[in-house]
Amino acid sequence: MKGLLQRVRGARVEVAGEIVGAIDQGLLVLVAVEPEDTREHADKLLHKLLNYRVFSDEQGKMNLSLKDVGGGLLLVSQFTLAADTRSGMRPGFSTAAPPALGAELFDYLLQQAQGQHPAVASGQFGADMQVHLVNDGPVTFLLQI
Repeated sequence: MKGLLQRVRGARVEVAGEIVGAIDQGLLVLVAVEPEDTREHADKLLHKLLNYRVFSDEQGKMNLSLKDVGGGLLLVSQFTLAADTRSGMRPGFSTAAPPALGAELFDYLLQQAQGQHPAVASGQFGADMQVHLVNDGPVTFLLQI
């Protein structure tokens, strides 16, 4: 399971011109599910997302987590993040989970996040989404579980 996290000042996801998820300060996370992923992988990713120290403390050092700052968490499914890009001029998607597994694990991750953090929003699995964000820093990390 992969999570591309971006520290944002604000982010939103639109589907067919309607906002389906939005946060103010926090983390926008693009989530890719791979064929071997399990609920345990989702649990580990969520623990890292909530506790990864990417926000600045009073001294300007990255010492604070999403939990510490009370920021929002916006989860967006993105199977293209799991693409195999090692050869050729077109990505291969055999490294991405089948849609049913991807939807199941993304929904599980979302439900667990909503149970553990007060400000959680999401995109819509499988939809054509437009993601708007103001990357803060910019700060972007790829977490691989």
